Amino acid sequence: MEGTDGGTTGTEVTGHAQRSAWRERSVPGVERVRPGLWSVPVPMDGPLRWVNAYVLELAGGGLGLVDTGWDADDSWAALCAGLTALGGDVSHVRGVLVTHLHLDHVGLAARVRAASGAWVAMHPADAAGITSFTGRRPEEMVETEVAFLVSLGAPPEDARDDAGTAEERVGLLRVARPDRLLEHGDHADLPGWSLRAVHTPGHTEGHLCFADEAGGLFFSGDHVLPRISPNISTHSGGAADPLRDYLGALAEVAGQGAEEVLPGHEWRFRGLAARAGELRAHHEHRLAELLAAVREHPGSTPWELAAFLTWSRPWSQYERRMRIFAVTETDAHLRLLASRGLVTGDGAAVPTWTAADLR
Repeated sequence: MEGTDGGTTGTEVTGHAQRSAWRERSVPGVERVRPGLWSVPVPMDGPLRWVNAYVLELAGGGLGLVDTGWDADDSWAALCAGLTALGGDVSHVRGVLVTHLHLDHVGLAARVRAASGAWVAMHPADAAGITSFTGRRPEEMVETEVAFLVSLGAPPEDARDDAGTAEERVGLLRVARPDRLLEHGDHADLPGWSLRAVHTPGHTEGHLCFADEAGGLFFSGDHVLPRISPNISTHSGGAADPLRDYLGALAEVAGQGAEEVLPGHEWRFRGLAARAGELRAHHEHRLAELLAAVREHPGSTPWELAAFLTWSRPWSQYERRMRIFAVTETDAHLRLLASRGLVTGDGAAVPTWTAADLR
């Protein structure tokens, strides 16, 4: 994920304890957001430090979850402790809404289901994504990613180093396949709540947000975050133009009129339309920077072009998963530039890109 370079001007922080914890490099406590609704921070490795799992008290008894956290023992302990702190227990969970297939959001869903019998629901596109990797050997996953990185211009040895080992992917085989599917506009089966699924592709093909129109809440997953821009990347067999999908979904959620946004990371805030506008502006700036790089370095691959862009640290420090995200994000921006007629690829197995006005 990238930063959006600076503070936001049209938003108001509502999750003050969450932002204080972020600044202190700690993890916040369990917080009551509204009557019957709590935020439970589930720790995870990496710069984001925790994911926000949201717990909803259901009419007639039981609990619902929006996202679960990373599949690790300390994350599981934190989720269970959080449920205890609000007077519940994991066995009380009746349903789990998954915003998207990334492991920091869906990772613990299988454990929750095993402990409670809860159903797990997500969008069909992400359900297909989970099936695609739970049904493959880890070695095959690695080879697929290596081949894709090579197709973006990576030297084979760098691609193999960045893709990592099969052993690192064994955990993917444990990810919960959903029991229920939610399409755009469907309402989740959580008694006492009216959460409408909003399909917001881009970060993943099946990313879902959930709008609670009665309460003015918008569970935004990773689609809209208060400080950073979610990673929008290409991948083998994925969407042809994921950044165009993402920008289109941003335009749609800007009209939701939510009173408060409950994101998957960082802190709660007001000002959904303003933040969506900032994210669109961020990507337009990025597209302009990339177009300038293509003009200055015609005939370059996505792997090469990524090195000419501005990142949160020097390019020489990028490797492994961070470099993969950067290169595949560069490829996503190139595809949008191509769909706008601003750059053209040469059609080779490893395509190179040239500005349309240089042809």
